[in-house]
Amino acid sequence: MSAPIMVSEQEIQNQYTYLDAVSRMIGGRGKRAYTHTFGCQQNEADTERIRGMLAEMGYEMTDSPEEADFILFNTCAVREHAEDRAFGNIGALRQLKKQRPDIIIALCGCMAQQEKNVEKIKKSYPQVSLLFGTHALWRFPSLLYRVLNGEKRVFDIGGEDDIAEGLPVLREQGAKAWLSIMYGCNNFCTYCIVPYVRGRERSRRPEDIEKELRELVAAGYKDITLLGQNVNSYGKDLGLDMDFSDLLRRLNDVPGDFLLRFMTSHPKDASPKLFDTMADCPKIAKQLHLPFQSGSDAVLRRMNRRYTAEDYCKLIDYARDRMPDIVLSSDIIVGFPGEREEDFQQTLDLVRKVRFDLLFTFLYSKRSGTPAAEYDDPATPEEKQDRFARLLRAQDEIVAARQAAYMGRTLRVLVDGAAKSPEHPFTARTEGNLLVCVRGDGIQIGEFIEVDVEKTSLRCLFAVKKE
Repeated sequence: MSAPIMVSEQEIQNQYTYLDAVSRMIGGRGKRAYTHTFGCQQNEADTERIRGMLAEMGYEMTDSPEEADFILFNTCAVREHAEDRAFGNIGALRQLKKQRPDIIIALCGCMAQQEKNVEKIKKSYPQVSLLFGTHALWRFPSLLYRVLNGEKRVFDIGGEDDIAEGLPVLREQGAKAWLSIMYGCNNFCTYCIVPYVRGRERSRRPEDIEKELRELVAAGYKDITLLGQNVNSYGKDLGLDMDFSDLLRRLNDVPGDFLLRFMTSHPKDASPKLFDTMADCPKIAKQLHLPFQSGSDAVLRRMNRRYTAEDYCKLIDYARDRMPDIVLSSDIIVGFPGEREEDFQQTLDLVRKVRFDLLFTFLYSKRSGTPAAEYDDPATPEEKQDRFARLLRAQDEIVAARQAAYMGRTLRVLVDGAAKSPEHPFTARTEGNLLVCVRGDGIQIGEFIEVDVEKTSLRCLFAVKKE
């Protein structure tokens, strides 16, 4: 596999030149920017870079699109519902554009990387002045400059599968942060649009990742999630003697009091070496999100997942053997084309065997341009909805029992926000990323504390700070 293409320092410097140019154009005018992100954590991390560039240009951030001079939607193409929401939000801005013709409305992300959506925006959404795909994100300053300089509409979905380092970032204040370690995907699961809109796998250099982690720790972030479409593939394109497990050990050695998480893992590339690393490294959270999608080998073959249900269960057994308290979560697609009742039963059997702490469950969503979109699909919507409901009931029974087992236990948690309940006014997360609502004196957001669990529910543990 060839090494990833790095955007040159000169090209990055050129973008900073445009940052300065835009700053001079809007300087001192109190311009405001509004951003909204659809989809995955990688999209959120991308938006943080766009916000960083906007801040460098002199824009102030606002939570109200009505107050904004620049509005951006960072979009997702993984599910039809996400696309529909994005188009709905853009359509709702038509009147605002009429009232304020100078406002700039922009669209980026995975939807913007698809030709069919580009044509739809061109024809039906004239209020959109700027559109750029995932490959053009690093060129945002020069694209915005063109719009501000008088070009009526600027569309850019071109570019290589490259990596741009050195872009500014504006993160939310708090305890948590995203840290991208790679981009793109080589797996081509038959239901997934990601490889077509985010390109092939590209790994960031380990020294760049470590540098950013050190900056995050120095800034006070304590719960840091490493991001990639398949983090287990990290390093295969670098030509270095370093895989994802090796990277984790390197990052674990960075000084500071913090936890590292990662997502998403692919079962075909997960290994005992990874779980040994997690068990050995105290700063790697004992939490694993490992999507299995279906418990039927026949369905997994049609999905092009390249593992079996037995393979998956062996991985889980090894992980639990090395880390008995590990918190497990997964993704499941219900109603994949050709799924029979017996296939679904095998999925239910796997769920009951593994007993996940958390499941993200989805009804299959057809994505134009993927192989699965052409598959025969004899099951009715009613049959799929019935299966979905049965899966949720089964998982709720498992979660109720697993949550109840925490009753009376003492847990170390990271306080990360304010809760709605006055009885337990703070939210926190366990090492396994379970939600805890906490009460007690002297609690500060951003600190690790010990708590005693005094009540449990399906979605949350309730605890008091340990004296």
